[in-house]
Amino acid sequence: MAKKRISRGKFDKLQKLSNDQGVIAALAIDQRGSMKRIMQAAAKKYGKEYSLDMVYEYKELVAQELTKYTSAILIDEELGFKGMKSKSKDSGLILSYEKTGYDADTVGRFPELLPDESLDRILEKGGDAAKVLTYYNPNDKDEINKVKHAFLERLGNEALAADIPVFVEIVTYDDNVPDGKSPEFAKEKPQLVLDSMKEFSKDKYHIDVLKAEIPVNWNYVAGYTKDGVDAVYSQDEVKQIFKDMNELVDRPFIYLSAGVPAETFREELTFAGESGNAYSGILGGRATWLDGVEVYAKDGREALIQWLDTQGKENVEELNDILAKYAKPWYAIYGGLDNIEVFDKDVMTD
Repeated sequence: MAKKRISRGKFDKLQKLSNDQGVIAALAIDQRGSMKRIMQAAAKKYGKEYSLDMVYEYKELVAQELTKYTSAILIDEELGFKGMKSKSKDSGLILSYEKTGYDADTVGRFPELLPDESLDRILEKGGDAAKVLTYYNPNDKDEINKVKHAFLERLGNEALAADIPVFVEIVTYDDNVPDGKSPEFAKEKPQLVLDSMKEFSKDKYHIDVLKAEIPVNWNYVAGYTKDGVDAVYSQDEVKQIFKDMNELVDRPFIYLSAGVPAETFREELTFAGESGNAYSGILGGRATWLDGVEVYAKDGREALIQWLDTQGKENVEELNDILAKYAKPWYAIYGGLDNIEVFDKDVMTD
């Protein structure tokens, strides 16, 4: 295998974002619009008056307590500015770089970057990487996907100039099957995810880490369905899908929890690992901290800290145990550390 050349800034930061096994065992709490809705609903349920201060404090406490057990945290500055400061000093920092959501009145779900942000500014704020979410359907019209391809090419080139890793989260969709939880969409999902991963593994995008969806809907996997729900995939089919992903991706990829319950995320990661899927970690979000929202809304700050130090910690450590057993170091895809050539480069500055 030819040596992989990686600039020193990117290499050092990828190492900082990883644990001592080279695995990205990261926490994600960069939700913005959905975080407001979740907190508002919890406050209403317990007769409390909702305010944004609740969201600020919640993110602050989650970052403060749970980054003791993670290699990094993904957070947004808009609602997570307190969490940026309260995280463990040993935990790397990934900052969201995209605007939340998309324009529902425009066909295409086009991505946009935060207008007052840049990768140089993220570095100045102590960021070790930037994350950009892009909604993508590989079967969409060319005039839609060409815009997204160009968008991510520009992002990759900005990251090269700033010498900072970029994580790209690909969330698939099909406007013709609007119910993403339906069996109809479940049948499409493996092709959508695998084709998207193949596309964004191309060198022209300069993506350092792909943040991937689990390529099936776990609710429709034989042996894991609820009573009365017909399976869409056999377990052998799912194993093959996980194996196929390895052949399509030539850079580190990690999994997002996508809002599934903690037990489901553990099942997904374990099954992927047992299938030989070469994932390099996770950005675990709501699967680790969601149940704490009601604890906080009902009983306040100290109750949340207690929950985070018990159940929250357990959620994270159970995932860490799975990663220790199955996840591959981020550099394994390149043949290991000995096969990486780290080079110094001049970063563009004013």
